[in-house]
Amino acid sequence: MTAYKELTKRFHRMHQLSHLSSMAHWDQATMMPEGGNDARAEALAELSVIMHQSMTQPDLADLFARAKEESLDEWEAANLREMHTHWQNENVLPEDLVRDKSLAGAKCEHAWRSQRPANDWEGFAANLKPVVELSRKEAEIRSQATGVSRYDALLNLYEPGMTSAKLDEIFGDVKTWLPELITKVQAKQKSESCLIPEGPFSVASQEALGRDVMGLMGFNFNGGRLDVSAHPFCGGVPEDVRLTTRYDESDFTQALMGVVHETGHACYEQNLRRDWISQPVSEARSMGIHESQSLFFEMQIGRHPAFLSLILPLLKKHFADQPAMALDNLQTLYTRVNPAFIRVDADEVTYPAHVILRYEIERALMEGEMEVDDIPAAWNEKMQAYLGVDTRGNFQNGPMQDIHWTDGSFGYFPSYTLGAMYAAQQFAAIRKVLPDVDAMIGKGDLAPIFAWLRENIWRNGSRYDTDTLITKATGESLNPQFFREHLEARYL
Repeated sequence: MTAYKELTKRFHRMHQLSHLSSMAHWDQATMMPEGGNDARAEALAELSVIMHQSMTQPDLADLFARAKEESLDEWEAANLREMHTHWQNENVLPEDLVRDKSLAGAKCEHAWRSQRPANDWEGFAANLKPVVELSRKEAEIRSQATGVSRYDALLNLYEPGMTSAKLDEIFGDVKTWLPELITKVQAKQKSESCLIPEGPFSVASQEALGRDVMGLMGFNFNGGRLDVSAHPFCGGVPEDVRLTTRYDESDFTQALMGVVHETGHACYEQNLRRDWISQPVSEARSMGIHESQSLFFEMQIGRHPAFLSLILPLLKKHFADQPAMALDNLQTLYTRVNPAFIRVDADEVTYPAHVILRYEIERALMEGEMEVDDIPAAWNEKMQAYLGVDTRGNFQNGPMQDIHWTDGSFGYFPSYTLGAMYAAQQFAAIRKVLPDVDAMIGKGDLAPIFAWLRENIWRNGSRYDTDTLITKATGESLNPQFFREHLEARYL
């Protein structure tokens, strides 16, 4: 057996272990009874150690060295590159750190579910501090191994090739024009009336609507399901994708777009190449590209006037008709710009400000320039500066609102706005090859759009690095100008 083939066997085993880990995490967030968390945390920590041990076997270095000398085709060479990256990322970490971080994250996330509604910052901060400390240790180890800053070493786990210097340039540019855009759009919308749909909207009806829209957008229910969790996410594995959302019986609009968002993630996973499914080359390219798919579904399609027209009959099917369900009112409702507390409920224009705020705070945390106790003041200062929103004392709708920091996912947040930029660029590329795309959406003819995504994004997995992938798909590297032009065209 060649060294390359032996490596594929090892990574096939890792794929199976990762499958079990993903499902256990999904169950922990959705179905597991309250009293099961400690045992589940211990089991998942043990599984993470087993996976770590599998990736740090002494003979792997020799296998990689030999495999690099073997004759491989394009996909095999790309797979070897991705396997080597996974190995390097895992091999630098000590086993105890892997275990400790898993346990601390499980404790912090589980307690967060009750601490957030109770506005218990002190309790949350006590659990977050060990997570931050362990993440700093990881960042330092990765920094020494790669020669980049501590934050960049973590950022590279989610968006390979991206650096904080590039982000500062991209986000710095956004901060020069976003505040004025928000002001202009709000002034434009000031005279526009907007009716708020009157509930109640039962959970059962909202779920049925969500499932109808998921089907319309190509989700395969034979390979996935929709459930409820405290924080919406898309998990599971490509063969069995698990989506979650949360419902508010007084307002269906947020849950609906949350489902559309997660369906974008899910369709990406469901359309990855199955013939490579157990290998790293079949995995999604990066979290920025992953978020580009969810935001493509939610923002480029989901809030498109033609799509709202398309799903209007579904809204009337599941909910009682009322004046607020008129198409022009729905369009106004889903393009309303209103600086507010919650990122996942934020409109498309103010959303980048939420992401930039979190990026700046998490980078300072990982670089040791800020401590956990400093977060509320920094959060309020930035929310005031970027969105004019006061969060003093409102921890549950301030620094406790997101789940990402509870398990140490520092470096993840920039992916959201990078994803929005990639999504706008992809839609602009689609418009070139499908000039009547707006009319197609209104008719429900979404197949050509999804075919473009499948050919250019989904089936390529990690075949290319991010820059090559987006260049091949759209004709150029990431160009944030497409995002700005999209916002200005839709909102001004």
